[in-house]
Amino acid sequence: MRNKYFDTIFFLASAVLLGACMQQKPVSQAGNYVLVIHGGAGTILKKNMTPEREALVRAGLEAALKKGYGVIQAGGSSLDAVEGAIRILEDDPMFNAGKGAVFTHDGRNELDAAIMDGSTLAAGSVAGVRTIKNPISLARAVMEKSEHVMMAGRGAEQFAAEVGIEIVDTSYFRTEERWQGLRKALAEDSAKSKLDHSYIPPHKLGIVNIDNKFGTVGCVALDKKGNLAAGTSTGGMTNKKYGRIGDAPIIGAGTYANNQTVAVSCTGWGEFYIRNVVAYDLSALMDYKGLTVEEAGKAVIKKVGDLGGDGGLIALDKNGNMAMPFNTEGMYRGAVTKDGKIEILIYKN
Repeated sequence: MRNKYFDTIFFLASAVLLGACMQQKPVSQAGNYVLVIHGGAGTILKKNMTPEREALVRAGLEAALKKGYGVIQAGGSSLDAVEGAIRILEDDPMFNAGKGAVFTHDGRNELDAAIMDGSTLAAGSVAGVRTIKNPISLARAVMEKSEHVMMAGRGAEQFAAEVGIEIVDTSYFRTEERWQGLRKALAEDSAKSKLDHSYIPPHKLGIVNIDNKFGTVGCVALDKKGNLAAGTSTGGMTNKKYGRIGDAPIIGAGTYANNQTVAVSCTGWGEFYIRNVVAYDLSALMDYKGLTVEEAGKAVIKKVGDLGGDGGLIALDKNGNMAMPFNTEGMYRGAVTKDGKIEILIYKN
């Protein structure tokens, strides 16, 4: 006869193991997704995350998912869903977009964003703007209210004023956490600039590595009419110099949508995404080689990694299949299905 205590212990252990597995991997809902978001990829480790911070991140992602899903459920367009979800994340200082954007080397916040309509291949983007509360909305205005695709700097801000996009003082974007991140990055820069024989590693100076996470936010959506859309918004990289622009506002590199294939939003080391034309390449692999969205997503992230780049992406195909590949320790990400089931994940496992 089997020992009843052994049976009880075995049952409890199995339940714990099953529960852990269910928390680590989203339930497969092939062909059933309508909206996917990300809040950045990078060195995101459970051991470095306080329960309070994780709760705030999850709350922000959930709010964005609910906003976008609500738009789609009400019969709204994928463009409206993408813009609405990203505006939520731009207004949340937990993410590197809008309020809470990282600082440049010169102590400024410079914002980039892009949006694309998969039904028409129309697109709009802005780069290096400093006074736009919600850059994703300005990117959409560029697409819909101008003859251009990309505007930058003061010209983009002038256009924003003319078309009624909300403008704020530059102080709106500042948060103490991002400011301290810049100070640490500048201290590390100073250490690196010393002569080889006098160089002291940053950790020996008490400098803890800055939040090595690319906090770009993005959203891809599929509406009830079968139209895809993609959007991305970012504050760039801490301590960036010389007016550097990454992949987020570059159509085909960090953002792309095509009703015939897929909608894509990327996050990571932008230079590598630009060189690999990642977002469009994912679409092309599906179109020309017949790869699934999951296969194509893994392939393009591998290319980024092979060149030495880090990051991830979200992709949603025309049939409601999605992928969220990344090659970092974690990526803030989430998805919602047609029936409203929300999935939020942060870590690699």
